Amino acid sequence: MLRQRPHGSIGGSRRATLSGVAAFSVPSGVGSILPRTRTVWFPVAVALLAVAAAAAAPPAAPGVSGDAVIRRPAGGSEIVITTTSRLAGAIHSLTWGGREFIDSLDHGRQLQSASNLDVGGKLFNECFNPTEAGCERDMAGPTSTSRLLFLSAGDRELVTVTQMAFWLRPGQTSGGHTALNTTALSNHLLEKHVRIGAVGLDHAIRHTITFTLPADERHERATFEILTGYMPPEFDTFLRLLPDGALEEIGPGPGEQPHPVILATAAGQHAMGCWSPARSRTTGRPPTYGRFAFPSQKVVKWNCVVREEDKAGLDAGAHPYLVYSAVGTREQVRTALVALREGFDAEVVAAPQEARR
Repeated sequence: MLRQRPHGSIGGSRRATLSGVAAFSVPSGVGSILPRTRTVWFPVAVALLAVAAAAAAPPAAPGVSGDAVIRRPAGGSEIVITTTSRLAGAIHSLTWGGREFIDSLDHGRQLQSASNLDVGGKLFNECFNPTEAGCERDMAGPTSTSRLLFLSAGDRELVTVTQMAFWLRPGQTSGGHTALNTTALSNHLLEKHVRIGAVGLDHAIRHTITFTLPADERHERATFEILTGYMPPEFDTFLRLLPDGALEEIGPGPGEQPHPVILATAAGQHAMGCWSPARSRTTGRPPTYGRFAFPSQKVVKWNCVVREEDKAGLDAGAHPYLVYSAVGTREQVRTALVALREGFDAEVVAAPQEARR
């Protein structure tokens, strides 16, 4: 179940790969994230060592800046993506054509990722909810409970690794249920690799998102909100992309359905949507796409969600997914998503969960 509140993101073990980074071996026993000795890519390995150090010592002053900007020309303007330290490297702003596409108010309304997992068979909205940008108590403040462990940005590409905060602090409640986490900061890592202008399409943005589950936790169910975007209320036209490439108005929901969602201004001069080739690694099901409107808070939202289920327990380690967003006019976004969907190489779709050892 996914968070429907306006201030949040939610309502087999494989190695994540990134081009151009070195790999090395991390010994077993480093923190509780890695289940065994294995080769990991540099950003994740650095992050794991940082998590282990943090567990053994009092919190230190932040050492990684989350302030970065990447950009790329698109359709007579340029797509500009901005991250901030306030949000632990989550995307605070995306602009194109003279308009802001993200309503970044607290630590939930961003372009970001989150997960929601069961604990002891119990699964409630927001009650075990690692969130990239921070927690509910961070509100509109200048800092985040999430911890940024790695950031690299240049030209049109961005890579970050974040140790995610739980959305609720211990003792807080949501929907009548008490938080199942016992700490404010989780041991769940979120790695993202963002590239503007994916596969030759100026208006597309490629997001490779990897959730890392700790080895000392057991979960049977996980809802991965691979990507969500909280947008200004002017994006009040809710559309879905049908299999034949046509757009159909569907209203603000709330809820999920099987077709990619696009949110647009009434005139169609500005729009944003997403599509993912990913499938659940445990069930084989494709993602679902949600849309939500919060009139009193003056914000709207879309998301792309994959659910994993395994009664034997989900694998610890990396769970990678790929999703594309697109920004531009309504027609430019439609065209980009259709081209992505029709031209995608199915061989890179996430495979079913690897056989358990």
